[in-house]
Amino acid sequence: VAEDLASRLPELEALTMGWVKTWYDDSTLPWYLLVRTFASVSTLATNTCYRFADGRFWFWEGVGCCHGTCTHVWGYAQGIARVFPEVERYLREEIDFGMSFHEDTGAIDYRGEFGRQVAHDGQCNCVLRAYREHTMQRDDRFLRRRWPRIKRALQHLINEDRDRDGLLEGRQYNTLDADWYGPMAWISSLYLAALRAGEAMAQEMGDEEFASECASLIEAGSKRMVETLFNGEYFVHKPDPQHPEANATGDGCHADQLFGQSYLHQLGLPRVVPERETLLALRSLYRYNFTPDVGPYRDSMRVVEGGRWYAMPGEGGLIICTFPKGGAERATGTGSSAWAAQYLNEVWTGFEYQVASHMIAEGLLAEGLALVKMAHERYAPERRNPYNEIECSDHYGRALAAFGVYTSLIGLQHHGPSGRLDFKPALSGRQRFAFIAADGWGTVEMQDGQPSVRYAYRVGASPQEPAVGHETTENRVE
Repeated sequence: VAEDLASRLPELEALTMGWVKTWYDDSTLPWYLLVRTFASVSTLATNTCYRFADGRFWFWEGVGCCHGTCTHVWGYAQGIARVFPEVERYLREEIDFGMSFHEDTGAIDYRGEFGRQVAHDGQCNCVLRAYREHTMQRDDRFLRRRWPRIKRALQHLINEDRDRDGLLEGRQYNTLDADWYGPMAWISSLYLAALRAGEAMAQEMGDEEFASECASLIEAGSKRMVETLFNGEYFVHKPDPQHPEANATGDGCHADQLFGQSYLHQLGLPRVVPERETLLALRSLYRYNFTPDVGPYRDSMRVVEGGRWYAMPGEGGLIICTFPKGGAERATGTGSSAWAAQYLNEVWTGFEYQVASHMIAEGLLAEGLALVKMAHERYAPERRNPYNEIECSDHYGRALAAFGVYTSLIGLQHHGPSGRLDFKPALSGRQRFAFIAADGWGTVEMQDGQPSVRYAYRVGASPQEPAVGHETTENRVE
């Protein structure tokens, strides 16, 4: 490493300074937003993330906490996939669809060799991230190599949808550290999103039969979600009465209720949850869960006990689950995982960024930016380390969801193998902002609704070409 660094130091310094100029100096986007959406990428340079002598990347959830590059927490992260896509591609190819994969069932061990079971949100996330990693490569070699296993992993989820109604109802272990039961919009929206990504990949691989199966399940599930889980304001969880030991959000308003639909906006894929109900649900999250001061809510919540103070009294944030229509008394199960119900009272930046990116993608720009600004204020230097967003330990991986906010704000629609690069910014008017694509990075300038793309760095540029500072303006935008 030292020898490589020494031999390439001038080049690496030029690239780094070129990126700083492109991201910060040349951009017209709000400074706080540029800082907050990129700061967590520094997690790669902390003791959360390791690369072993054999080349393997391995991540804690946060420094020294919860091992195994887990599929659920790291499923929220967007920053590494956009800034260093080869790292996430390695994790999909060698870990999730490599050493953690069960060929006979399609199951993916959610903590590699340290957690030999499926986390259902993580299983869905692996399929979604496989499509993302495919789009951030210049060709389709990754997808062709791993498509049989990606398909098998999605088939594993389909097999658990025993009545083929597009919703999952059985045991669903998840990032809230417990088995949940019964249909819930959170996990089922991820399932439907995974089906949408599976449909897209199947079409690219010429597997029309499987693509058709995915489309059929999406149609059924989208309808079923609205019919059975939408209460007129937001989507809920219908816990299985046969499992009183399990935690549940029930009638609560849960931050991640539409995580699947949120993820599809990151990928530029067609929606699986109708727009009308989606907007109502997001507005409900802003109304019921977002607060300028978490103290009064925490003081008033006497039913769901406990919760860590990632946002202190006097600080604002998005509470993971509130109960505007009652039902909090059914949230804490009677089993050994009852302790984890305390999470519902907490504020996690990874959830906030996921919701904010979704709001922005759906046109709720002011609401989404308000969530990001509140998180940024909590991590102001006089309060906390602005580069260390804490959840279960320091430099927590879920916080890399922040880059998804940026992706939504610039309206990136990218598919590397086909050469598609499109921008539909949430902000109007003339503006400049950085972009990262499979073949390089640079600046986009929007004028009269039309993007002009200028690359500062191109992958595979010859040694004779400067690494930074290409003046070429390309019109690759569709």
